[in-house]
Amino acid sequence: MTWIKTIRPEDDPKLLEAMEFSRRLYPMEYATPVPELVEKEGEAAAIVRSHSLMPDVLKHAFSTFGALMNPELPLSRRQHEMIAATVSSINDCFY
Repeated sequence: MTWIKTIRPEDDPKLLEAMEFSRRLYPMEYATPVPELVEKEGEAAAIVRSHSLMPDVLKHAFSTFGALMNPELPLSRRQHEMIAATVSSINDCFY
């Protein structure tokens, strides 16, 4: 749960379009939601919903992530995860 106001994608067509656009860029293995990150059936994780007030920012931020995870790039999924875990650890981030 976020501590700021959020908007459900169903209530804002621009937000829904931004989420769908960026999701299409993600590799197939990211298509299945991680149960611990989905608060309710069908709802986006809080990290995604925290961007809901600014759909354009959400679209660009998550599209960047999708582009960086492109399977045609030279890093493997394991290497991506190792980099993410290292950066999170350095930043004292639990997410």
